[in-house]
Amino acid sequence: MLLFAVRTFLSNLNWNDSLADRNAKIYNLKNAYFSNMLEVNFSPFPDLTTERLVLRKMSVEQDAQAMFNLRSNPQVMQYVSRPIAKSIDDSVKLIEMILDLIANDNAINWAITLKENPNHMIGNIGIFNLQKENYRGEFGYMLHPNYWRKGIIQEAIACTVKFAFDQMKLHSLEAQINPQNIASAVVLEKNGFVKEAHFKENLFWNDEFCDSIVYSLLNK
Repeated sequence: MLLFAVRTFLSNLNWNDSLADRNAKIYNLKNAYFSNMLEVNFSPFPDLTTERLVLRKMSVEQDAQAMFNLRSNPQVMQYVSRPIAKSIDDSVKLIEMILDLIANDNAINWAITLKENPNHMIGNIGIFNLQKENYRGEFGYMLHPNYWRKGIIQEAIACTVKFAFDQMKLHSLEAQINPQNIASAVVLEKNGFVKEAHFKENLFWNDEFCDSIVYSLLNK
């Protein structure tokens, strides 16, 4: 979209114009493009609640160990194309990166906790890779195996999808998963996501080319 706008602008730019006129046209182009982009603001941080869950902001002090327990667990990371955490320091850096993205309104990520123990993170869920010009974001989540098959991730997804559409005003969400991750495909479909594409060997990970599937959900 931006590339098209720039090409259109350059094709109509008169290089005989004065510098002031050219600068004015550039200013108008920037305003026209950015005025139509999605605007989000994650301050103050929006805690979410469901029947059983509290989705809250992470902190290094509170959640580094729980994040390490997630990211170092082979079951959790089986279908995640990211390095397994080797130390608490890996988890600290990840949480710091997440908090920086939130502070700059470029992503949002919640610690998943149970209402009876909101200080203990059992998973996380978030919206990232925001395409603000397209009102679209990527959806991702993980949950510790001790809490699998209890409907927890289903509950968390329903809550965050509602936030994405009602509060962030996104038009669409996408989730990219490994084709072998049947459980994730099932839970996405339960929440209305539909399979949009199956890419063949589009990802190089662990010295092999892997397929990926894209699910999406429209705000309709």
